[in-house]
Amino acid sequence: MAEHKPGSMDITVQEKTFDGFIKFTIRSLYAILFIVILLIIFGA
Repeated sequence: MAEHKPGSMDITVQEKTFDGFIKFTIRSLYAILFIVILLIIFGA
């Protein structure tokens, strides 16, 4: 069985995926807030 050394794994792909997920989540939140504010302003 191979020896495992903590902290030696290459996680660049996981970091890019996580960054993309965070950006998507923040942009979605902004879009939802914008829609809610429009609904409040125009009294839908």
